[in-house]
Amino acid sequence: MGAPLLRERVRQDVGVVAHAGLDLESFFAEAVASVRRAVPWVSACVGTIDPRTLLLTSDRKFGDLDEQEDMHDDRFGLIEYGNPEPTSFTVLARAERPAAGVHLSTGGDPASSLRIRDYHQPFFGYRDEVRLMFRDGREVWGGMGLMRGPDDRPFDEAEVDFLASLAPAFARGVRLGLLATLAAPDGTGGTDGTGGTDGTEPLDLPELPGPAVVIVGADDRVTQITGPAERWLGELASGGRGGISPAVVSGLVGAARRYARGETTDLPRCRVRTPRGRWLVLQAGPLSGLGNAGGDVVITIEEARPPEIVALVVAAFGLTPRERDVTQLVLQGADTKAIASTLHLSAYTVQDHLKAVFEKAGVRSRRELIARVYFDQYVPRMNNGLTSSGWFA
Repeated sequence: MGAPLLRERVRQDVGVVAHAGLDLESFFAEAVASVRRAVPWVSACVGTIDPRTLLLTSDRKFGDLDEQEDMHDDRFGLIEYGNPEPTSFTVLARAERPAAGVHLSTGGDPASSLRIRDYHQPFFGYRDEVRLMFRDGREVWGGMGLMRGPDDRPFDEAEVDFLASLAPAFARGVRLGLLATLAAPDGTGGTDGTGGTDGTEPLDLPELPGPAVVIVGADDRVTQITGPAERWLGELASGGRGGISPAVVSGLVGAARRYARGETTDLPRCRVRTPRGRWLVLQAGPLSGLGNAGGDVVITIEEARPPEIVALVVAAFGLTPRERDVTQLVLQGADTKAIASTLHLSAYTVQDHLKAVFEKAGVRSRRELIARVYFDQYVPRMNNGLTSSGWFA
């Protein structure tokens, strides 16, 4: 089979699995294996990204990387987010083309890339990497890096162009994979009707007393951690291949050091979903303030409030801007007349938008839409009363 025909077949295969509504583990396994037929690789790493901040929220490894005992993920995160370059996630996510090869982008000198020189080469022997951002419209949902060894040829322009053509399909696969983990449209909150997220046990929502804080020292090692933070990180890591890795934490640290150097004005934060279904917000910042990039970094972990998650879930539905506006008002309890008045639309147009929203969200009514967004984390707790902080007990 010729290269153009093979690539078209692979493009079709990735498109099929992207529309299948698979969970993230199944989608990535199928899609990455398909890509390998057209763009051979020694190792592959795929990750999900918070579309608002472009910070890594989970990663999965394939090929040689999957067999390594020590991934050196802590080093990866510090380089990736502390010293961005043209093929880093945060830069490539906004580039005109959502894919790039290190060998090509450095004019044939991949060792000039800090990521290649200080991470890929010394730890794994890789000499070239090509990256693809999972971008569809305004949002970036993840990224993929494919690696080749010293005896392999570098990735070429045709391969980079082909990978770029897969960006919307991968973005859709991640969006649907995210939705596949949310509450079922019938409001059960799980696949077995018990409220569990994996079909085996009810969703347990214990209150964790005290602040969840991690202190990372100048040597980039954890120096202090509170009990709640240790429990949260343990739960996040329990997801296996798709769980949080040291790269997620070290990525926050690297980004916080950039903030301390004055290279960015935004404190790094990302929204992460635990294997048991709870949404958390992780945020990092320099403990000693601006100008001390090598000082301590504090990471806080807290349960995400509804506004944080609503925006993410609604974006995952793949709605148009107007459909998002309608959905936000539905979630606020507005009826058709109020929505029409607020958005300066006719009631018939609002109904047309709602029909499209229901179809994309896989629901049949406003009530089911609200349940799909809120049920798994917030509805089970609404009768529990509030704590002194104003949050659910």
